[in-house]
Amino acid sequence: MKWGTAYGAKDVNILYAMVARNLTDYFQFTCFTDDTSGIRKEVNCLPLPPLGCEIPADVPGKWPKVALWSKNLYGLEGVALFIDLDSVIVGNIDSYFEHGDPSDVITARNWLNKLSKSAQTSVFRFPIGGHSYMLENLQADPANVSRKFQYEQNYVTHNIKGGVKFWPEPWTRHFRVHCMGAWPLRYLRPPILPKSAKIITFPGLPGPADAMHGKWTETSEARTPGQHLRWVWQKFISGQKWRKHISRYLQKPDWLEKHWRE
Repeated sequence: MKWGTAYGAKDVNILYAMVARNLTDYFQFTCFTDDTSGIRKEVNCLPLPPLGCEIPADVPGKWPKVALWSKNLYGLEGVALFIDLDSVIVGNIDSYFEHGDPSDVITARNWLNKLSKSAQTSVFRFPIGGHSYMLENLQADPANVSRKFQYEQNYVTHNIKGGVKFWPEPWTRHFRVHCMGAWPLRYLRPPILPKSAKIITFPGLPGPADAMHGKWTETSEARTPGQHLRWVWQKFISGQKWRKHISRYLQKPDWLEKHWRE
């Protein structure tokens, strides 16, 4: 799904290319979007499915994704694998369609709070039209439901009938957690590519386009460890905010450029 200006056609085109390189069987790649300009012709572009309700402005999370649970999703049928645009496919993903039962809703386990057994919906599989009550229940009481769960993935965790299932842990990895590691490691080595990983997700910052150049954001500079620590020190002695910048450092991961491309 692509709405607004956070992601562009390039992100869609790269994700399509990564799927094409890493999925053996025939597939249909669909992008729900409010702007189709620049998207390659192989992508099946459809309008954003209507959520059918208003989410209060003070509620965080990506609630438009709940529209994917619609009973009729523009006539699409079968089992679908949803992949966030800030994901990098680094291995064959056939197994994402072979794992479990076709009726299962399968997600990554939330890496930041494993004890809660909550879902992380950067990469999830679902039977199209199989859980239409998810959208209907939100539409019946959008303010209370969204405020109760705050994030769309929390809503999915606690409301899928029969419960969500999880991918085998090594398949879907979090860039900051599993590749960058704890902040002291970020000064000693570039982010690693975890063994057996198939998809690396990039929740929050940095995104793939910046991380591949060793930058935290588009406006950041790529620095050596020493240069970055001196930059943080300058912020400290000048009275600026500096603590958060200690951990916001990474070296260029050579493997990322190999995979995140058309």
